[in-house]
Parts: sequence; C-alpha cells; structure tokens
Amino acid sequence: MLTERGPVMGAEPVINIGALRRRVIDRLGSLLETQVRANGFAGVLGNMAQSTLGEIRQRLDGMSEQYDAAELEEIAGLCERLDGSRALLLDERNRQANSNTRHLVSVIDEFNHMFEIMQHSLIERDLLERQSKVLEQIILSHERVGQWREFVQAILLDFHAIFPFDMFFVAFAEENGLMMHVYYMGGSTDDARRAIREQLSRHMVEGLGLPASTAIDYEEFHVASGRQIQNPRNNQMITVKVPEHAPQLAGLLGVTYLSSMSLNPREQSVIRSILAVLVMVVGSSKVLSRTLGELEYYAAHDPLTGLYNRRQFQAMLEYEIGRSERHQHEFAVLLLDLDDFKDVNDSYGHPAGDSVLCGVAETVREAIRKGDLATRIGGDEFALLLTETGREGAMRVADKLGRALRERTFIEPGGKNFHVTVSIGVVVFPGDASTITDLMAGVDIAMYRAKEMGKDSACSLDAVKDRLLATRTTRDYAEILRVALNERRIVPFFQPIVDCRSGELFACETVARMITPEGETIAAGAFIDTVEKYGLGRSLDRSMIEQALNHLHAVPAAGGGAGQRIFINLSAQEIQGRDILGFAEAHCQKLQIRPDQVVFEILERDAIGDMTGMRRFLSRLRAKGFEFALDDFGSGYNSFHYLRELHFEYVKIDGAFVRNIASSAVDRALVRNLSKLCQEIGIRTVAEFVESEETLDLLQDIGVDYVQGFHIGMPQRDMPLAQGWGFGR
Repeated sequence: MLTERGPVMGAEPVINIGALRRRVIDRLGSLLETQVRANGFAGVLGNMAQSTLGEIRQRLDGMSEQYDAAELEEIAGLCERLDGSRALLLDERNRQANSNTRHLVSVIDEFNHMFEIMQHSLIERDLLERQSKVLEQIILSHERVGQWREFVQAILLDFHAIFPFDMFFVAFAEENGLMMHVYYMGGSTDDARRAIREQLSRHMVEGLGLPASTAIDYEEFHVASGRQIQNPRNNQMITVKVPEHAPQLAGLLGVTYLSSMSLNPREQSVIRSILAVLVMVVGSSKVLSRTLGELEYYAAHDPLTGLYNRRQFQAMLEYEIGRSERHQHEFAVLLLDLDDFKDVNDSYGHPAGDSVLCGVAETVREAIRKGDLATRIGGDEFALLLTETGREGAMRVADKLGRALRERTFIEPGGKNFHVTVSIGVVVFPGDASTITDLMAGVDIAMYRAKEMGKDSACSLDAVKDRLLATRTTRDYAEILRVALNERRIVPFFQPIVDCRSGELFACETVARMITPEGETIAAGAFIDTVEKYGLGRSLDRSMIEQALNHLHAVPAAGGGAGQRIFINLSAQEIQGRDILGFAEAHCQKLQIRPDQVVFEILERDAIGDMTGMRRFLSRLRAKGFEFALDDFGSGYNSFHYLRELHFEYVKIDGAFVRNIASSAVDRALVRNLSKLCQEIGIRTVAEFVESEETLDLLQDIGVDYVQGFHIGMPQRDMPLAQGWGFGR
C-alpha cells in the first residue's frame, strides 16, 4: 500500500498519504462492519436455538405420560446440558466478539492518528522546504546591498514563486512621516491602486501602532506581471514589525504580506517567520547601503569640510596631467596654507579652528568654477586644481581667495571677532613642472616663499624656480649622507688649537669630512645644512664622538701628551636631552679618557635659542666632568647678555672678526674688548680663522689665549701629536 505515489511537487515524487489513509480506514471499517454483522447473526442463531430448546421442553412435558420417567429424565438432562453449552458458547463468542470489536476500533483509531501525524509531518516538511527555498535566496553581497531596492525586488520574486501573493509593502520612518514602498505582483488600475493605498495605509498604521494622522508617502514598484489585483481584505494581510528590543534599521518599521489565496495556520506561521527575516534583511541592507555610500564618500572626501581629500586630489591630478597632455592644455595647482593657524587653536580651542577650516572651505567653493577641484590635503592646507588655467588666471584666483579670506569674519567662543590670512603657492603645468612630484614640490616651495615674503600673499613658482632644483639636490644629498654614515665614510679630521703665547699644541678640533666612494674628501660646510634639515645630526654627532675618542685614546700610545684636549661639535638638537652626554661618558669610561679632556662646542645661534634648555644641558655637562665652548661668539644678537646668563669654559671668537683685524680697526677693537672681557670673567678665548702671520701677531698682542686656522694647521686625518709650533713669546 505504501508504494503508491501521489502528485509531484517540484521534481520529487511523494506518497499520497490522504488516499492511502482513506483506503486503509475503509477496509478496516469493512472488517468492523463484518464483525458486527457476524455478532448479530450469531445472536439470532442463539436465540433460535434457545427458542427450539424451550419448545422441546414444552413437548416433553406434554408427553411425560407416554414415556418412561427415566427416559424423560435423561432427555431433559441432555436438553439442560445442551442449553448450558449453548449459553457458554454464546458467552464466549460475545466476549471474543466484543474484544475483537474493541481491538479493531482501537487499531482504526491508532491508525488514523498515526496517519494524521504522518500527514502533518509531510505538510510541515513541505512548508519548511518552501521556506528554505525562499531563505536560501537571501544572500547579502556588496553588489546587492549597494542596490538594496533591486535586491528586495529579487527576493520578492523568489518569495512569490514559492508562496504566491498579491502585494508586499515596507514601511520606513522618515523625518516628515511614513514612507511606504509598495510592490505589486500583478497588474492594477489607478483606481485600484488608490483604494489599495488607502486601505493598506490604515492597516499599516494600525498594525504598527502609529497615530492616525501620520503623513504617508509612497514608492510603487510592479515586480511581476499577472492577473489584476483587486482590493485587499484585511484578514488576508500578515504584518510583522521590527521588534521593540531591536535597534531601528535605517528607519524600518515593518513589512506586510498580502495574498488572495487562503492560508492555513501553519502556512501563516511560516510566512511570519520569513517576514521576520525579511525585516532584518531589508533594514540591514538599507543600513549597509547607506554605510557603503558613506564609506565611498569619505574615501574621496574630507569629513570635516566636505571637500575632496588628498587621495582624490592625487588621482584627479594624475588624470588632469594625461588629459592636458592629450589636448595641449595648461592647468594650475594652488596650495593654500593658513597663516599662524596654530594660534587659533591655542587661543580659541579646536572647535574654533574647525569652524575656520569649514569657513575656508566655503570660501574656496565660492571662488572656483564648476569643474575645478578643491581639496583639503591635511591640517590647514588646501589645494586647488584649476583646469585649463594659465599663470595669469591662477594668480587672479589666488588674489581673489586671499582677499575673500581677509574680509571674512570669524567668531571665537567668547563672541569676539577675529580674522585669518593665507599664503598661497601657484604652479602651472607644463611650464613649471610636468610630473606630480615636481608639481607638488614646486607649489610647496612657492607657498613657503609667500610666507617668507610676509604671509598673506601669493607666489608663483616661476619667481623661485631655482629653489626646486636646489631642494631636490639637497634631498638627494641627504640620502647620500645616510649611506655614508651607515658605511662609516663620514670621518673626523683634526685641526690643531695652539697656545697663543707658548706655541704649544693645546687641543684639536674635530671636523667632519665625507669620503666619497671615489676617494674624494668633502668638507662639512658642503653638507652640514642638509644634516640639520633632515635630522641626521644625532647620527653624525655620535659617530664623530666615538671616532674622535678612539683617536684620542690612541695618542698616548703614539708618544703624544696624555692631557691633550679634543673639541667636538654638537648639533643644537642635543640640547633637548637626547642623552648624548651619557653616550660620551660611557665611551670615555670604556677608553679610560678623563671627561675634562673633552670640550663640547655649540654655535652661539643654536645655544641661545633655548636658554632654559641650555642651562639644564650645561648643568648635566659639568656634572659629568666635560667642558664647554661657545662657537662663533659675537655673531649673535646681544652676545654679552649670554655671557652674563650662562657660564662657558671657552669662547671661540667668530672668525668674521678675526679675519680682518689687520685691516679693520673696528674688528681689531671688537676682538680686543671681547678677549679682555672674557679674561676678566674667567673664560678662555680661542680665535678662529687665523690665516696669516700678521693676524697671529696681532692676536698675540691682544692677548687671546688660543688660536686655530689654516696658518696654524690644516685639518688632517690623523690627530696631531703634542709639540711646539715654532712660535711663542
């Protein structure tokens, strides 16, 4: 019986449980009916037998005179036994018949219940399979989420193919009311849609518990063609709203499903579960779509000002170079940097600074044409790309921007007005540069030149074009220096410092020289500015200290004086506490060199930049036993003030004064007075740039303590030994 198959659902044949159940119950019913009839027939036969026995008794009673009493008694006994056997037989038959009847009824009931369970299980399996077919189509992807409306329609088409329905609509909460997205799965007239909207609106508002006065807007979509959709009935609608415990999903309130087909409770339950999933999918898709849109927007825009960002500027600049090369066009790049913007943040706070940046962005938007590109490339820097614009037009835009910002008033949190200005660099393609690197380097140089000119101005690269080459040369040189430092090709040379009276070697100054791979020697003056600009001073200082101390350690072994001093130059950054003194102290201990043999010297212009830091540095220096010399003394402003505020062991008189003392009475008087002043306050003097015998004689007459220069001795690779220099008094 169970091999019989029913109709096909999809591609899989299934058993027709209903037909099989009816056949089995019909046959069991027939057996029960036969049992009942047999019981009835047996009862009739028993009654007939009882009646016949009664009749026999009556006849025997009437014939008692004709027969012998013993025979009659025997016949009567047989009848009694026959009647008793009949009664026992009937009782047993009735008992078994009743038992069989009860058993058969129980079998029928159990069989019927079993088939009901099987039928429900198959129905539920069918519903679950249909539910799964809907859910397995709901696959989130970047493409689907990005077009969430089309994604919803695709889901509904799959839903409709498995659970046919007439309409589906989604409710979103907007700022001014309710937005309904209505999806029709068939044709409809204008009148029908109007009636549907009215009815669905009431149903949705009631289903979501919204005020009756809620304003509603509609977006309608015809997802599938088919029969004409009539006015819906509320009892055919299934509405599922966003759970109260769930966050609002991009304003989603709920969804409603409407079908003209009758639905049993199980189908309604399955559809509700699918709708609950759709609530999350639709809401999440809209949220993800919005998030992806924001990510795409902020991938190209500055979040504070809304202008394009550096990444987009670079991409558009590259595109514009290619376009302008093809069409032989010019274009200009403007770089704007706010003057003293840090003061705005420090004085009024960062919110005021952000307000200024947004105001600058607004001014920039107003100043450029449609098709030009305005960007914030970082901090308080803005860049403009002006398409098909030459130098003259770019300078007009720069002047317009500068004037507009000067005239714009900003308000600080306390209510006071303040203004900002901007320095602008201008570069033009292809006249000034033809690559992204050169354009950006050039416009940066032009902008800083505008700042050097007094700020609040604009400067074109053509006015300072030589700086681009110089900057690139310096940058390339920095890499050469890095390699030379790593390969230990920047080495110390030693220039003697001699006692001006005795002519004996007092010390030597360590000067850096770079040895090129070809063996050429390059003096420090050629690369020291690059070292300072690109932060190589720390590496250079440590390398010079280590190598110079190693040379000093080797001097006694070569027969030199054990007390010879060495002067070592330090960069200004070492004053800030980078523990260069600890490094030098450890190396002295390792080589057993007394710290007082080491004299560190710093240029006057570097030493006076941070008086507080300089005091701390000198205190640490003397605590470790080192001495200090102030280099280029007299070149700075108010040098005497520094002598009063700071104490130095040595002062090296600026060579600009020393070089001309033979021909300049002023320089001679200055050197004499500087020397006398230092002697009176216990500071020893060193005169640099001694390049002639005449200069040496004058310095001896003046009473300078020590001298150095080309006339005394050239810098040399090996440290000079202590010996007389052939002069003295």
